This record gives sequence, C-alpha cells and structure tokens, in this order.
Amino acid sequence: MNDKYQNKYRISSVRLQNWNYGAIGAYYITICTNDRENYFGEIVNGIMQLNEIGQIVENEWLKTPEIRADMNLQSGVFIVMPNHFGPQSKNLASIMRGFKSVITMQAKTIRVDFAWQPRYYDHIIRNSESFETIQNYIIDNPLDWINDQFYK
Repeated sequence: MNDKYQNKYRISSVRLQNWNYGAIGAYYITICTNDRENYFGEIVNGIMQLNEIGQIVENEWLKTPEIRADMNLQSGVFIVMPNHFGPQSKNLASIMRGFKSVITMQAKTIRVDFAWQPRYYDHIIRNSESFETIQNYIIDNPLDWINDQFYK
C-alpha cells in the first residue's frame, strides 16, 4: 500500500512491524544493485571473482563491526555475488544505510552509473536450524549462480 506523506507517495515498509531491529538478533540480509546490474564481478567455475567494486564491498563489510564497535556486532558468513550482497540509529537500517553509502561513494569513482536498489531484504533468523540452512545457502551460492533468483 502506498500512502502519501507531505503530498508525496511513500512505499510501505517491508520490515516486520512489531520487531525491534535494534535488539539483539541474527539477520539474513540481501542488498541488490539497481536493476540487478553485475557491478561486483563474475562467477567463474562456481567461484566468485571480485572486481574492484566487489573488493570494496567485501572490505567495507569486514570493517563494519569495527566501525560500529559500540553495537557489539558479529558478522557471520557472507558472499559478495555479481549483483547483490548476502544492514535510524544503532539498528539494522542504520548499518545498511551507512554500508550502502560508503560503497556508493567509492564505487562511483570507478563506475559513475553504480547504484543500489532503494531497499534491502532481511530475514530474522529465529533458530539454529534456520541459521544453518541460511549459512549453507550463502556458502554454496556461487555454485548455483545460474539458477539464482538474482541471476541476470
């Protein structure tokens, strides 16, 4: 449902309505590039080959817990794929906003047309079975790239 705010259309949030994204929790996150453009590299024989922008994404993600030390963050497994990556103050949205912002500034020096999709996907991980399934999906993602929903 699209509502208007100050006479402009607003897109309704896809976040879980009564969930405190600033609380302790585990999340599975996917951030896509605009139009799923392959800005980060390519998959060769089931292995992700990062290009310069892909290396920036990986390096900045690895720095996130250090940059936000006051939030006591821990990063689990992750993979930078050709066109996606699988984060208000001190919550998931602020992490994602800051991460996307720093990547955008650096990536635009390499490709001026670089852009993210406006939003990101998150899934709240509620148990160890779900955590294990998602972790294995992330690790195996490059091997099944041709069948991936984000493949373009």
